[in-house]
Amino acid sequence: MDASHVVTKEKALFQRAFSWLHFREGAYSLVSFACAFVSVVITFSIVFVLGKETIAFFQSPDVTIREFFTTTDWRPTFDPPGFGMVPLMTGTLMITLGSALVAVPLGLASAIYLAEYAKPAVRKALKPILEILAGIPTIVYGYFALFHLTPFLRSVFGADRIEVFNAASGAIVVGVMTLPLVTSLCDDAITAVPRSLREGGKALGSTNYETIRRIVLPGALSGIMASFILAVSRAIGETMAVTLASGQTPNVTFNPGEAIQTMTAYIVQISKGDTPNGSTAYLTLFAVAATLFAITYALNVLARKMVRKYGSRYS
Repeated sequence: MDASHVVTKEKALFQRAFSWLHFREGAYSLVSFACAFVSVVITFSIVFVLGKETIAFFQSPDVTIREFFTTTDWRPTFDPPGFGMVPLMTGTLMITLGSALVAVPLGLASAIYLAEYAKPAVRKALKPILEILAGIPTIVYGYFALFHLTPFLRSVFGADRIEVFNAASGAIVVGVMTLPLVTSLCDDAITAVPRSLREGGKALGSTNYETIRRIVLPGALSGIMASFILAVSRAIGETMAVTLASGQTPNVTFNPGEAIQTMTAYIVQISKGDTPNGSTAYLTLFAVAATLFAITYALNVLARKMVRKYGSRYS
């Protein structure tokens, strides 16, 4: 066998292998594009359905946009009906702010400890324990709040001040649910600050506390603020835990001991099937869902803008 024949054979094998690699890369690219395309189609389909049904709701002669967003009479399934969504927005706001009061300070303090003070062995043990909280089903949190947290609050503050269904229990359990999210994101943001900045601060005579407060936290501010906003978005969209713990009573109140109803809890109520399909009361489901979608979308956009505005870039 001469050398030219060997070279020709090796060239054919090389071309065959190159063709196979080219085909495989093309197949991977096509599958990836299909997955991305399906995600985009699903997203736009959801937005289209929400928009279509919401427009149909506001075209009803029984409701106006002004009444929907400014009045406090929320009884769409009664006769005569009322379509003022302020009680739902008030309940959602109470749960969101209450959960933030729990998750934000505890999450940030936990992240600072894990990133700056904890030994590697302690950090390795604590992080999985914190992340277990994110894996517990939300309905378990709801029943825990209803059968354990609420009786505890009633025994401490009095049964006359804390109702069986109350906003405080819902806010606390939602805060515990969002705690791993805040801790994880803040920890990632803090550890991303270069070690050289910490060493430079300590070389100038700063204590560990001063280094964290004046160098590390300002350097990680964009990630920390983004974690707070994402946690708020998570709290706004929580459903089962709030439904079980805080009840389904649309009530304009800022008393955490009273029962309330959030937007997500109302969606659960209508989704049970007791309301006739296609009725104005049924269409409130889509109007409330569209409002909830708009709020969470705005919060995510705000988080992205804050990351871009306050983000620190290190060379």
